[in-house]
Amino acid sequence: MIRLNLINLKNQLSIQSKNGIPFLLSGTLIWLLITLIYLQPLDIREKNMFLLFSTGLMFPVSILIATLIKADWKNNDHPLGKLGLYLNLAQLVYFPIIIWAFSNSPFQMILFFAVITGAHFFPYGWLYHTKAFYWMAPVTSIGISIIGWNLDADNLWVLPFAMVIFLLILVAWLYFDYKKKSALNK
Repeated sequence: MIRLNLINLKNQLSIQSKNGIPFLLSGTLIWLLITLIYLQPLDIREKNMFLLFSTGLMFPVSILIATLIKADWKNNDHPLGKLGLYLNLAQLVYFPIIIWAFSNSPFQMILFFAVITGAHFFPYGWLYHTKAFYWMAPVTSIGISIIGWNLDADNLWVLPFAMVIFLLILVAWLYFDYKKKSALNK
């Protein structure tokens, strides 16, 4: 009975917040911006600095998209509502790796950043009760690692562009999951 109630709570949250799609769409736009940054004839440290600056757009763009698609991103009244925020903040624990790469391995910073971004999706599979996050977190992290394995400095733009593709696949999968849950909930 408790397990069934927990699944119902997770499905409610999934429907209310539309599986976190506003944040993923925002992330997709930011990774597209990062792709454009890495296509510019700039020094790698400048590209990396602009990458870090561009992440500041994440929250405001997410709120705008949530408003446009009518997704409840706050979920203040839901027992699991704040957990999504905590799971996202947990990603910050990995930022020392990004800072290390920024100063010691600047050509690999984009790779580390993309792998961490992809991997941090995994616990959302539990939160939103969907396999999309469970599958796409390792597919994204491993896929980015494989793509970046032998990439030369002139083609680093391929990594953020691959993130855009992975995010679009995840958003599509989550949208279908949301529609299915919404239909069952009526």
